[in-house]
Amino acid sequence: FVPVVATLGFILSYFAALGGVVAIYQWGWFSAVFGVDTPGPILNFLPTLLVGILFGLAMDYQLFIGSGMRESYAHGASSRLAVVQGVRAGRAVVSAAAIIMISVFGGFVFSHSAMIRPIGFALAFGVLVDAFVVRMLLIPALMHLAGDKAWWLPKWLNRILPDIDVEGASLERRHPHAEAEGSPDPAVPAKSS
Repeated sequence: FVPVVATLGFILSYFAALGGVVAIYQWGWFSAVFGVDTPGPILNFLPTLLVGILFGLAMDYQLFIGSGMRESYAHGASSRLAVVQGVRAGRAVVSAAAIIMISVFGGFVFSHSAMIRPIGFALAFGVLVDAFVVRMLLIPALMHLAGDKAWWLPKWLNRILPDIDVEGASLERRHPHAEAEGSPDPAVPAKSS
């Protein structure tokens, strides 16, 4: 579920970025705001350039948000609480990274070169939609609605994939220190008398 939703979210961001570029630089909407003197066809390599850069950034943002959710879920939080904790853990990083990239790409929107302007706009608008609408609004909402089914993995695939335990949850459960304290949750210290 997670990789499918992440990919569909990227496609939504990609289409939004292409739609924004076509509306402004090809159809002439808001041309006075963006300094478009003569609307015309967009560059033929813009979609290829956009898909490469936007996919990389979208998956980075997904990793920041999704890994926090997975870590919380692996450490015993309910699936819906894990969504909240994952968004809390990753929102500052995703927001900061997105603002930086929007600023960098947005700087090209008012370039002197008419070929650079649509590229800058497409990347800035694509990052804006992906980070703030898709990754921090739609993905958490879908993960919340899916509940435990979001983390379901077919048994045949689970047998094939290596169990690398990035979150360290199985290590915490097996560690003798956790058993010696007598605490059911290794993250919570045992009460001393």
